[in-house]
Amino acid sequence: MSSSKYIERAVNEIASLPGVGRKTALRYVLNLLGRTQEETERFTTAISDLSQNVKFCSRCHNISDEEICSICANPGRDSSIICVVEDIRDVMAVEATHQFKGRYHVLGGKISPMDGVGPGDLNIGTLVERATNPDVKEIILALSPTMEGDTTAYFIFKKFEKHGVEISTLSRGVAIGDELQYADEITLGRSILQRTPYEKALQ
Repeated sequence: MSSSKYIERAVNEIASLPGVGRKTALRYVLNLLGRTQEETERFTTAISDLSQNVKFCSRCHNISDEEICSICANPGRDSSIICVVEDIRDVMAVEATHQFKGRYHVLGGKISPMDGVGPGDLNIGTLVERATNPDVKEIILALSPTMEGDTTAYFIFKKFEKHGVEISTLSRGVAIGDELQYADEITLGRSILQRTPYEKALQ
């Protein structure tokens, strides 16, 4: 226990972050305490601005500073291809490969009955709406090759089975059981470029 209630409160808040224990949190707090007031205010303002100003794109559900994210608003992106991912970290992972020039759709998770997450809890409805646009020619299911990811991919595939939209999936360069966000950039990039029709992945 600290002799200061302010330090104790700050440690409790920082320790609430995933992967941060109390010892690490205390080290962070003491580091902040040793900074100038200007540096500390810059830090706290950045966190405050984060919660107040960051939105979710009304089109693809990616994080954004505006109503429409910079990727959806970019006329240079190919609007005929939509890459479906689980969360915003996967968008960052795919963008880091510099191999994909289409647009995204963030589901906000994956179907997981064990965790109480069903299709209605994900952004699947808005994906269906987007795919009804005749400009959309292909949907890439860039989901983690886990049991939950495969279940989600199959559910979406069945949704579009009769829509006439090409459904593809990443080649199996990403190891089964891995989360997409942890795949290295070269492997993930090749998996996107060498994507295959989803039907073949079922065989």
